[in-house]
Amino acid sequence: MNMIYGVFNLLFLVLAVVILGMSVYAFVHAVRVPTNAFLSAGKLKKNLWLLILALATLFSAAGALSYFDAFMRVGGQAFLGIGLGIFSIAAVIAATIYIVDVKPAVKGMGGRGGNSGPYGPW
Repeated sequence: MNMIYGVFNLLFLVLAVVILGMSVYAFVHAVRVPTNAFLSAGKLKKNLWLLILALATLFSAAGALSYFDAFMRVGGQAFLGIGLGIFSIAAVIAATIYIVDVKPAVKGMGGRGGNSGPYGPW
């Protein structure tokens, strides 16, 4: 039974780390996008998205850290349960909405500039 508990605990630990990765990726992308791109795409302001994604990253990091700590102490001796919590679920929702809806809308607006022509880089 300890092996089954260990597998489930490891699965939820990996899930918590994936949630953290999604939140960090969305936050870093939002930081790099120019402010006017959000307004041009008809999305929420950049400051509001940064606040939402910063909180999502903070909550998912806290959830992943606490789950990692519990996993290292308990391991496969007992089932830790779904320790993701409501805030980690909210972090997944916020990061998913940003990645699926906002990121494609602001993708081609502003950004790096450079030497790209109508058919690609020169």
